[in-house]
Formats: sequence, C-alpha cells, structure tokens
Amino acid sequence: MPVITAIIASILTLLFVKLSFAVIALRRKHRVSLGSGGHEDLERAIRAQGNFAEYVPIGILLIACLELNRAPWWLVVIPGVALILGRLIHAQGINSPPTNLAKRILGMKLTFITLIGLALFNLGWAIYLFAS
Repeated sequence: MPVITAIIASILTLLFVKLSFAVIALRRKHRVSLGSGGHEDLERAIRAQGNFAEYVPIGILLIACLELNRAPWWLVVIPGVALILGRLIHAQGINSPPTNLAKRILGMKLTFITLIGLALFNLGWAIYLFAS
C-alpha cells in the first residue's frame, strides 16, 4: 500500500486547492470569469495554479511508482518533500508582488531536479529489479 505517496499527494492536493481558491477569490474581486482581465495579481495567481498543475501530477506518479516497486522509504520521502518545497517556493515567488524572481527560479530548479531525479531513480530501480 503506497502510504508515503498518499501523504505526499494529499499535501500537494491541499496546496493545489489553496492556489485554486486564490484564483477564485481574485476572479470574484475583479469580476473576471475567463482569463485575467488585465489584472496582474489574477494573472500571477492563474500561473501559480497552472504551473502547479503542470508539474505535480508526473511527480506524484513517479513517487508512486517507486513506492509500489518497494524502493527504500527514503528514496520515496526525500523527492516527495523536495517536490512539495519546490512547488511552495515557486508559488510564493510568483504570487508576491512584485514577482520574486529568485524564489521562482529556486522553486523551478528544485522541481526540475526532483523530477529528473525521480525519473533516474525509477529507471535505476526498475533495472535493479529486472536484473534481480
């Protein structure tokens, strides 16, 4: 049973819902139903939510693959925590007016390093299992 993945996915889901509520609140505030209506704060919120939605699913999938293939717990937890931190830092960077470019870059670097690591860990673990 992928318990670690369940915890990581649940935390990430709560973060996604928080980002979604921020978009909804700004849409109501600015009375915009589609797009950003030229409002910079809404545009930032939309991109924070969208960027999160673009990168998190593949991360969760790769974390689940590791756990389901019985990788060591730390090989599942460390990338999971890194993905959570990367997405948090990125969202903070993009949502802070003016945009905090350093946080955005750090968040994306952490996310990309995590995703690449997860892909390599999965490949290595699969080869190890296949060869065993």
